[in-house]
Amino acid sequence: MSEIQQINRRDFVKLFGLASSGILLGCTISSDKKDFLPQIDGTFTPNLFIQIKKDGNIVLLASRSEMGQGIRTSLASAIADELEADWKYISVKQATGNAKYGNQNTDGSRSVRTLLAPMRKMGATAKAMLITAAAKKWNIKEIDCRAESHFIINTKNNEKIFFGDLVDEAAKVKITNEENIKLKKVEDFKYIGKTLKSVDLKDFTHGTATYGIDVRIPNMKFAAIARCPVTFGTVKSVDKSDAEKTQGVEKIIELPRIVPPTGQFFGALGGIAVIANNTWSAFQGKLNLNIEWNYGDNSSFDTEKFKQKLTERLQEKGKLVPGSKGNVNAAFKSAENIIEATYHVPFLAHAPMEVPNATAWFQGDKIEVWAPVQDPQTARAEIAHFFNVKLENVIVNVTFLGGGFGRKSKSDFVVEAVAVSKKINAPVQVVWTREDDIKHSFYHATSAQYLKGAVDKNGLVSGWLQRVAIPSITSSFKPFSNYASGFELGMGFSNNPYNLENFRLENVKAEANVRIGWLRSVVHIHSGFGNNCFVDELAFAAKKDPVQFHLNLIGKDRIIKGKSKFPYNSKRMKDVLKNTAKNANWGKTLPKNHGLGVAIHYSFYSYVATIVEVSVKNEKVKVENIWTTIDCGLALNKDNIKNQLEGAAIFGMSLALFGKISAKEGAVEQHNFFDYQMTRMKDTPNIHIDIMDKMHEPPTGVGEPGVPVMAPAICNAIFNATGKRVRSLPLIDKGLV
Repeated sequence: MSEIQQINRRDFVKLFGLASSGILLGCTISSDKKDFLPQIDGTFTPNLFIQIKKDGNIVLLASRSEMGQGIRTSLASAIADELEADWKYISVKQATGNAKYGNQNTDGSRSVRTLLAPMRKMGATAKAMLITAAAKKWNIKEIDCRAESHFIINTKNNEKIFFGDLVDEAAKVKITNEENIKLKKVEDFKYIGKTLKSVDLKDFTHGTATYGIDVRIPNMKFAAIARCPVTFGTVKSVDKSDAEKTQGVEKIIELPRIVPPTGQFFGALGGIAVIANNTWSAFQGKLNLNIEWNYGDNSSFDTEKFKQKLTERLQEKGKLVPGSKGNVNAAFKSAENIIEATYHVPFLAHAPMEVPNATAWFQGDKIEVWAPVQDPQTARAEIAHFFNVKLENVIVNVTFLGGGFGRKSKSDFVVEAVAVSKKINAPVQVVWTREDDIKHSFYHATSAQYLKGAVDKNGLVSGWLQRVAIPSITSSFKPFSNYASGFELGMGFSNNPYNLENFRLENVKAEANVRIGWLRSVVHIHSGFGNNCFVDELAFAAKKDPVQFHLNLIGKDRIIKGKSKFPYNSKRMKDVLKNTAKNANWGKTLPKNHGLGVAIHYSFYSYVATIVEVSVKNEKVKVENIWTTIDCGLALNKDNIKNQLEGAAIFGMSLALFGKISAKEGAVEQHNFFDYQMTRMKDTPNIHIDIMDKMHEPPTGVGEPGVPVMAPAICNAIFNATGKRVRSLPLIDKGLV
């Protein structure tokens, strides 16, 4: 439900700290994840806000973080379309972290699907107010007025009035009930579903956009922090003498680990902070520290041994997962053919181009922060909790993010900056090095999966057994959480897109020895890899075409309603697969040593199919072409969607080819982009994106659904090119890149 109200000028200044004029509209919507405060001091408090000024300019107060996904442009377009605004008058201001804006966490590919409808209603409401004001001025009926390109037009004589010239009178108009708001038909959209110029394009291309690392405030210091190589290790002793001699270094302080209360927040690792008058000096000073560490309980952690341990555990029964059905044992007994396989995905790091950083100023009972954060409210709450400051005295200013991928939802780097500022009694910017980012992250969990499938005499899958072992994200909040949680298993395991009569899923123990967090598409990476690779193996065993085999497994057209308002529609899944197969010319004759691989996945309520073409020469793999189709319901901004899916293809390629975090004696072995590689421009394939026309359907996720299909499609293509199966990532470990 949403509620649209006007905000009076006094409350506007109080709530937002912005100059007040013109029409001020706010909309309160229910959050899909986190509660928010509906009232502050009895004042209506919106999640969403627009201002129409007397000069005609329209300002959207954006509550979600911009990290390259184009959300500020997409949401602004919804308002502009219903308002019949001229795009050149649209601008966006970033909201600070505050509960009054509702759930601000920019992850889970949820922004458009939760905010589009209220954004449209706000635009339509503002248009109705302007029309009422114009009709009164002309002394005509509202039905004789229409809005077009920032003007209200008298349809009787074509006289028109500029929006800005109506705002004073329109601001006096009583807002109509929501049920009376008329939204545009799909066929009348001017901006929605089209390609739009980004509202931030000029700042991005001119170098005027302010990212976290660009922030500068008077008298600011710079800090770098040396952290224990082993997760949760502590300082035993430190020799500061060499570091203190480093030019530009001003102070060296110890930061104790900040331990979060169980079930809340992220805290901070602690270590030794080097404060200097410039970033380079802080980095150099850190390198000159001589520290003896207490490595702690995780000092024996070895990822290779852990992989072996998980693989061994998969041979025994695990906890039965809800959603299992039928009798797999009976299916195996009567099977014509039984296929077994074990798949592995290593730990992964986010590695955004802009490393974690934050600028903080601890001023007595007030704290202000400037940072590239995905979840400013959690950062704000953490600061208030750890430093015993009233929440209302904490300001979190959200800058542009140079990539996030889930890493910047965790605010440990913000807490660090506040802790340093408090200790030195000055504003400070804490900047992580790339090595810090790789070695001290919240890692995407490793996984091991065992799958066993029964194929009957007709070449159909009659039984499916799947065991999974994944260190859980919940371990970062609840110690000794040694099994994947229900919400993790709901990411493609217990709700895979296939219509299976005999299906058994088991959850196997997996401890966490490092900090576990979410990464772009989260556990869908594991489920997409295991499911799609195994289906390809089943198809080969059944001597069936993989595309047709997928279609048979998806089964008859059916709609499955869950707890959300987005039911799973098997026909939509089949349609994206058929479309991708058509676009890739599936079944065509390929050059020698080339192969095609297919993968499908349902995630964030979107349907995605991908076909990849690879070539294998001298035992080295090159990705030649990628075809991806998405059904994401209403496509708000097609250019943004295309960009995100292209980015997902490159991101997924990087994980498949190179992605691996390994540890020995508790310490992460990777350092920088030379040993935690990304796909380079020279390796970028031809990427073909197709968006299904589903403009009458509700919008679903876009930023993440394109990732889970990449690794399995690549591995399946390698098999079709060489006859060799790849069941463990990354490919570089196999000598294939």
